[in-house]
Amino acid sequence: MSDYQDRRKRGDKILKQMGRDGLMLNQKDVCADLYDMSVGHLFGDVWARPHLSLRDRQLITLAANVALARTTGNHSHYHSALHIGITEKQIIELIIHVGHYAGWPTIGLALRQLNKVLEVAAKEKGKKKKKKGLALAAAWEPTS
Repeated sequence: MSDYQDRRKRGDKILKQMGRDGLMLNQKDVCADLYDMSVGHLFGDVWARPHLSLRDRQLITLAANVALARTTGNHSHYHSALHIGITEKQIIELIIHVGHYAGWPTIGLALRQLNKVLEVAAKEKGKKKKKKGLALAAAWEPTS
């Protein structure tokens, strides 16, 4: 197996652990090369590195995204955090803590995003995995 295939395999494994194996398919449809880079490099290289657990990396990513008031991207990370066992209360504590360092408005945005993920997840519970992933991804994209 080539180095690239190894990285891609690691990335696929990480995404599956995060409950995101169906959540990036819109990226794959638009640009397969970008999807391959995301899975192979971001998840296969960066997220698979030693010394930090998947839980640690997810909390760090959420904290960075909340602090930067990301309007996209947070939703899939909230979903992943819940999927790997980080509780809603722990996510809210992260939002409160980061918000006091990053600025009060970040709390409102982060809570609105988390609430959307929780609402969509409740509606999608029990649906087939692929359709569930596509519905979750579509439901939290910002509307203009």
